[in-house]
Amino acid sequence: MSRALHQRAVVADAHNDLLIAVTARPPHRWAGYFRERWLPQLREGGVDVQVLPVFIDDQFRPEGALRETLRMIECAHTLAEGNADEVRLCLDSDDIDAALADGRIALVLALESAPGLDANVELLPTLHRLGVRIASLAHWGRTALADGSGEDATGSRLTEAGVLALREMERLGILFDVSHLGASGVAHVLELATRPVLATHSSARALLDHHRNLTDEQLRGIAGTGGVVCVNFLGEFLATAPADRTVDRLADHIVHIAEVIGVDRVGLGPDFIKEVSDDTTPPCCEDVEYARLLIPGLEGPRGLPLVTEALIRRGLPEGDVEKILGGNVLELFRKELGRPA
Repeated sequence: MSRALHQRAVVADAHNDLLIAVTARPPHRWAGYFRERWLPQLREGGVDVQVLPVFIDDQFRPEGALRETLRMIECAHTLAEGNADEVRLCLDSDDIDAALADGRIALVLALESAPGLDANVELLPTLHRLGVRIASLAHWGRTALADGSGEDATGSRLTEAGVLALREMERLGILFDVSHLGASGVAHVLELATRPVLATHSSARALLDHHRNLTDEQLRGIAGTGGVVCVNFLGEFLATAPADRTVDRLADHIVHIAEVIGVDRVGLGPDFIKEVSDDTTPPCCEDVEYARLLIPGLEGPRGLPLVTEALIRRGLPEGDVEKILGGNVLELFRKELGRPA
């Protein structure tokens, strides 16, 4: 039953860093490498909507951040054009619906922490023209726009440029992503937001007190904007002991968030970093502790049907499971994606 449910549901993954792996190859290999390495995984996992974050590694910051941002955006366009029979880079709800109707995977571009911007908010329209439809302002540390959750002790809110960025994103129709944002920054965004806010990959702090997770108060605030919270699959944000990092513990976080803010406000943001690491880390340098961060069976997109099974075991109605798998994210995208104020 769960397999049939998974196959008929719209499955939306709000965070997969696969662009990092693809751009590690020469440009002439981008489209082919995506088709060979990533497309089969997405298909086996039943992914219908895939958010592609543009994340800039430390080696490119600060001087090369904008250049690498543009390079990764170009990669997304290239792999979409080279696999037009299978995927479509989507700018609005019409594009997404057209992709789904054709049986193609809808790709949506996002910025993760936007280091390429620095404080130059006037570049947001440029990035919007290039296809960016979701953006966050910080990762673990400090940026010119905001502090990440790793800097929570500072109590910092958005900078002046960060406030301008939020306003500009709302004007353009770029969804604001609060994942990784510091607690004071999240509160500031929720004070100012006039459009729905998204958390692309965050879990429940009530179940694990980690600064990357969202408190129940924050969850309610995001839901109050009409937004969606997409649950992170990384084990370190789900349970302290590696043995407890299971698909059922992931289901605990999903169910908790649904109980706090309603099943219409929950989605999936897996953050399948092992797949990216496998593609980019030489065998000599593999982190032997890496496996301790992962949920067995959920190392990559192929494992997504396990989430459906876990939610069915928890007794959730099939309609609710379909909403969590992707229906809620799809509804948000249909209402907000690329819609200017």
